[in-house]
Amino acid sequence: MTDTPYEKTPKGREPSVKDGKRPFGVLRTLRGELSILIVVSTVLAFLLAWLLVKGGINGWLSLPITIIATMTFTYVTSRGLSRPLVQMRNAAQAMAEGDYGARVHLNKTSHDEIGQLAHSFNEMADELEHEDQMRRDMIANVSHELRTPVAALQAMVENMADGVVDPTPANMESILAQTHRLSDLISFLLDLSRIEAGAASLEIADIELAAFLNDTIRPLEYADAGHDHTIETRVPDGIVIEGDENRLRQLFTNIIANALKHSRDGSSVLVEAHTDVEDGHAVVNVVNFGSHIPEEVRQDIFRRFVRGESGPGTESGGTGLGLSIARWAAQLHGGTVQVVDDPRGVDFEIRLPMRHLQ
Repeated sequence: MTDTPYEKTPKGREPSVKDGKRPFGVLRTLRGELSILIVVSTVLAFLLAWLLVKGGINGWLSLPITIIATMTFTYVTSRGLSRPLVQMRNAAQAMAEGDYGARVHLNKTSHDEIGQLAHSFNEMADELEHEDQMRRDMIANVSHELRTPVAALQAMVENMADGVVDPTPANMESILAQTHRLSDLISFLLDLSRIEAGAASLEIADIELAAFLNDTIRPLEYADAGHDHTIETRVPDGIVIEGDENRLRQLFTNIIANALKHSRDGSSVLVEAHTDVEDGHAVVNVVNFGSHIPEEVRQDIFRRFVRGESGPGTESGGTGLGLSIARWAAQLHGGTVQVVDDPRGVDFEIRLPMRHLQ
């Protein structure tokens, strides 16, 4: 087979130049390259015909020689121009068969439309490979997260059925905790399916931020009783925003629960809010003290199934979905969630428009 095969390129490495040399590749447009090819072929045909005639070769013989030579030159040169297209065809066929490591190798000096197309193709391939890896990670993580509480529930129920343990309040509380864990995971997965489906239906109503945050924080305090965290609120009365109560509760519950999970036992978490009059946003900051998230990974933590590292004295585990769902809920309202610099610790800044944008 004479076609140039695709090659695999590890992410972060530049493609090899030797496999993608192309004539005229430094030009900005394919039309310019083809124009030069036509001019060169025409000049070559003229010079060859002139030399053959001048050498005494009959015109009927020099004509086919000139045509064959010119066509050979044009074919070889145009094959170099089309080589990336052949690579893209082969790489696309490989990806259709599940091989997402295929890449188009092109000279770094190629700036024409084919070079731009090859660059866009490689970017698309990178994204498909990343999505495929995320899918594999999702299956592995969901399987693990489901297996753990199910196994614990099965063991506890079997022990009770066999009379090994008694259905005491403490044992029933353990069973309830595992069912809550399963329920939370199922809720996360349902939210994830809504994200994938692009579901964005919102029931907009006026929400008084101080009362809403107090109602959101109260069950978190009950659930966190064993860790002795203190949730301090500094939210002035009178801040009213328009939004969907259920989605915003998801947003703040996930952000505050994440702050509690990554705070040392006995420490405090601060929830403070103010209004940004200039752009009409309410700004809520959730701060857990003493922690730190490096700037280079602040965007990664909002990706699905990415779990933050747990420090000494902090809670581990989790599905890795909470922060991605929180960002989704904020974006549904035209808002943002990000980690901002704060000398006090890790600061999640939530910005929400006070008036819902239709």
